[in-house]
Amino acid sequence: MKLLRMEKVGDGKFLKNYELTYLNKAGREKKYEMVSRRELSSPEDLGQTPSGVSIVAVCQGKMLLLHEFRMGINRNVYNLCAGMLEEGESVEDCIQRELYEETGLSVKRIRDILPASFAAVAFSDVTTYIAIVEAEGEMFDHTSENEQIDSRFYTREEVRELIQTEQFSSRAQLAAYFFALGALTEERESGDENICILPAGI
Repeated sequence: MKLLRMEKVGDGKFLKNYELTYLNKAGREKKYEMVSRRELSSPEDLGQTPSGVSIVAVCQGKMLLLHEFRMGINRNVYNLCAGMLEEGESVEDCIQRELYEETGLSVKRIRDILPASFAAVAFSDVTTYIAIVEAEGEMFDHTSENEQIDSRFYTREEVRELIQTEQFSSRAQLAAYFFALGALTEERESGDENICILPAGI
């Protein structure tokens, strides 16, 4: 495939619409629609600037999942804590801010930050980081009036059941699957028995 040209065809508040014209392997032109969060001045800009972060958080052997209403699909899904990088913000600061804003929790330790990857490769050049963190603190709601989120920690057995019975975002589903298999078992240090205060009934 050879990209011949790129044309901006729409300009929303948060998303920019582009039409890409390719020369396919049969020698014919193929038009393809995509969206970006960034203003793209040339094809070289596609996928070059990470937009945000998704956070896989664990605490005392449990995994954090957000049951949130997503306007784009008009329903609740299980999702990871996630958000957009602000201008001039480091990835580490974004992780701290988003976890606190959406759950009230703090980051005890960042285990790893994976290189930015494409979040919706079929129709967008958006790339985000995935962070694996240990969380601590007490949960409470800092979200805006336009967000509806129920944050909870779940055991491996609970996550295993949710995967079979509930709807997930794809990244949250994959992270939950590996957590249920024991891949994200928390490393607990001596004296850290109470690093996270869970809501009543959890």
